[in-house]
Amino acid sequence: MRRTGTTRRAALTATGACALGAVLAGCGDGPDDRTAPGGADARAAALRRGTALRAAAARDSASLLARYDGVVAAHPLTEAGLAPLGAAVRAHLGALGGPAEKASASPAPAPPAAPDDVRAALKQLAAEERRVADARATALLTADPELARLLASIAAAGAAHAYLLTELAKETPA
Repeated sequence: MRRTGTTRRAALTATGACALGAVLAGCGDGPDDRTAPGGADARAAALRRGTALRAAAARDSASLLARYDGVVAAHPLTEAGLAPLGAAVRAHLGALGGPAEKASASPAPAPPAAPDDVRAALKQLAAEERRVADARATALLTADPELARLLASIAAAGAAHAYLLTELAKETPA
């Protein structure tokens, strides 16, 4: 007796064909920037804008990392809770250009000293994470697609860090 309906083999074949079609459609030639009027200038301007956005984001990450270090130095008991978040900020800095980018950029001003109250220090750190995440979300509007994906990812991580820091502040004894 012959089986009716869609078989697994037919479904996989159809899925593969659709995926291949999508890949081939995305590989077509687009307009050539070298022959389009103003294309080279527009490409150079976009490259400069992307470099400036990346450098600003790296400065923000370096400043944020310094704030984490300042809170840990002022309140050593927070080190266990802040170490994973600080490591993530360090990784973000590396993704944005790393230490070489940070050294070549204009130096960021020293972060303010952490408050004496541990809860206030954590709340201040959470507010800074929120500010930086918002700035990165705003920068998405002018970033090229690759940088926009990176900034969106880092902004989402920053928003999660702000939430975690706020919760840590609530749980920390005074």
